[in-house]
Amino acid sequence: MNEERINAFSEEINEMKVRGASSDRERWMFVLGCAGLLLGLGLAVYGGFQASGTTNQADQWAFLATGSLLGLALVVAGAALFVRYSMTKFLRYWLVRLVHEHRTETDRLIAAIEARDGARRDQVLND
Repeated sequence: MNEERINAFSEEINEMKVRGASSDRERWMFVLGCAGLLLGLGLAVYGGFQASGTTNQADQWAFLATGSLLGLALVVAGAALFVRYSMTKFLRYWLVRLVHEHRTETDRLIAAIEARDGARRDQVLND
């Protein structure tokens, strides 16, 4: 019975012609987020060291603007991509697991109802 439901579900999805998520694109966006996070952190630290290593205030502002602020922007963007694609992967797994558990529970309920109805029919026939 479970195999029939899986096949029916697969056929319904194929009829809908819904495009699934591209795992290659998700993987590259996840890697891009990690790289942006690490590059931004390195750039922010580098900009901070460069700004503290000079006494000229104009140079300090330039190093802070190009190094630290750009680095912080990359950290924020990288962290956003990292969180988005990490949560997408986790929630997709969670949703599939939830659907599977609900279908299994539905199969158990149907079997229990059918068994109860069969027992009632047998009892009515025997009486």
